[in-house]
Formats: sequence, structure tokens, C-alpha cells
Amino acid sequence: MIEKAKGETAYLPCKFTLSPEDQGPLDIEWLISPADNQKVDQVIILYSGDKIYDDYYPDLKGRVHFTSNDLKSGDASINVTNLQLSDIGTYQCKVKKAPGVANKKIHLVVLVKPSGARCYVDGSEEIGSDFKIKCEPKEGSLPLQYEWQKLSDSQKMPTSWLAEMTSSVISVKNASSEYSGTYSCTVRNRVGSDQCLLRLNVVPPSNKAGLIAGAIIGTLLALALIGLIIFCCRKKRREEKYEKEVHHDIREDVPPPKSRTSTARSYIGSNHSSLGSMSPSNMEGYSKTQYNQVPSEDFERTPQSPTLPPAKTWEDVQLLLCDQTCLCVVPANQAELRKSLS
Repeated sequence: MIEKAKGETAYLPCKFTLSPEDQGPLDIEWLISPADNQKVDQVIILYSGDKIYDDYYPDLKGRVHFTSNDLKSGDASINVTNLQLSDIGTYQCKVKKAPGVANKKIHLVVLVKPSGARCYVDGSEEIGSDFKIKCEPKEGSLPLQYEWQKLSDSQKMPTSWLAEMTSSVISVKNASSEYSGTYSCTVRNRVGSDQCLLRLNVVPPSNKAGLIAGAIIGTLLALALIGLIIFCCRKKRREEKYEKEVHHDIREDVPPPKSRTSTARSYIGSNHSSLGSMSPSNMEGYSKTQYNQVPSEDFERTPQSPTLPPAKTWEDVQLLLCDQTCLCVVPANQAELRKSLS
């Protein structure tokens, strides 16, 4: 039996010795019996009539060769290159030279070397906690063997780990800070090995309650900020909509002020000091019937600061008093006006 790793080359020896009685033509034949035992024996390479034929078996085409250039010298060995898992099986070498006949069988095992080994911690690396350290290769043919070593500090493994030094998983109970350090795991089989490193750092327990509370508070603050932004945006949109509606109503519904009313208001601006001395007692004698003659639009309008030139006619003065006092009761002539103002 021969064991080789996947991708390597397997040398299958087959030596023979001819006797003086062997006078016939030399024939050398290699066959394979696949490992699944569901296929009949297949010829993989043949030497006959001083010629080599190596295209019988498609799975090995181009990967099987005689090692000797002179097969008549007694060496019928072959090489199988770039081994694959499908190459596993029993190989048989047959040598014929009449009347002599001989054969030899070799069992070839193709294994996968460990590769892609990964070391990691499964659990929380905190003081007093339980966790596991694991070593796993990406691929590798069974059986696999494991070996753990500590590379830092005293280079001594904890006593509780000694029983699992050759296991892929080490269970850590009630961890302490002394367990911290750098560890190596070597995984191997019959055809190769691989190694990975692990840095273990056992630390004091973290304040999980504080972390959770902080996360909750942060989330609530973020939600509150988002809600405030949405509220402000909606309020601003409502204000803009209201201003547009009010502006539209003023422009559509309010008529422009009349010219004579403006003239009367300008007159009250120039005579404000004299009119300010008037009292309700001076106005009791006037008729209230004229009050109803005041246009409603002038009555409802709020007095504004005068800006136009002062009025000069008696009609303007009458309108001015009517607008200023909100009572359309004015003297009939200028003499009565002077008497009232005095």
C-alpha cells in the first residue's frame, strides 16, 4: 500500500527479471481496480510490440507514464502525477514474455493534507466565564490529530486543559487572567500538517447593564430629535400655507381706500394737537342721527398714521371729525366749530 497526498506524484514500482527460456514478445500491462468496486478492471497503460499506449483510461490520460526509457531492462514502474481522490484503487502490473508470466498489485491511497486551519474562541473571554477554544482545518483527510501548545509566558498549559491537549476543542471553565496568552494548534494526518495561532485575552466582565441603558437612552434621544424635526417642518409648512391664504384674501377681498377719507385723515394729522383737547362733553349737543350716515367701511377701518397733505375745505373738516371721533356729529358751520374747539 502506498499513501500520497492529493496533488502529489505516486511512484508505483514494478521490477522483473527475464529467464533464458522466455523467448516470446514482451508485453507490459497496467490495470486499475477502482475503489468503489462497481467498475471492471481498466487498462491504464500498455507496452506491446515496442510501442506504448496510454490513452485507455480517460481519468488518467496524460497523468500516467513509464519511469524507464528501456522497458526491456526489467523496469516496468510507472508514475501517476497530480493525484486526485478518484485515483484511489488497486493497481496491477502484468509482465508477459512467453512462456513467463508475472504480476504485482499495489493499493494506492490518496489523502488530503490539512490546510486552512483556523483557531478561534467560542464564547466570551471574561474572567469567571466558560468558553471554548477551537481548531478547525478547512480540509484534510481523516484521521486527524491535534496538538495544542502555549507559546507565551511560562509556555505551560493550564492543568485543567491537559486532558484535551490532543482534541480539536478545549473547554475552559471559570476562566482567569492566567489563561491569557498566545496558543498554537497543529493539525496533521499521514500526509501533511497545518498550524494556526490564537491570542487569548481574558479580561474583567464588562458593565452590560450600563451598555444596555446607554443604548436605550441613545435610541430614545434619536427618536425625540427625529420627532422634533418632523414637528418643526410641519409647523413651518402650516405657517407658509396660512400666509399664502391670508395674502390671497387681502388681495381679492379688501377694496382700496377712498381718496377723500385719506384726505380727511391727513388733515387730522396736521391738526392733531388742537383736536386732542376735545372732550365728550363738548359733543353731547350734536344729533346722533348723523352717526348712522357714516359708511360702514370707514367705521370698521382702524385709524392709520396720516401721510397726505392737510385738508383745506370745510367738507374735509367735517369728514375728518366724523372719522376721528367715530361719531358723525359735526358743527354746521365754521363759527360753531371754533366755539367747540375753544
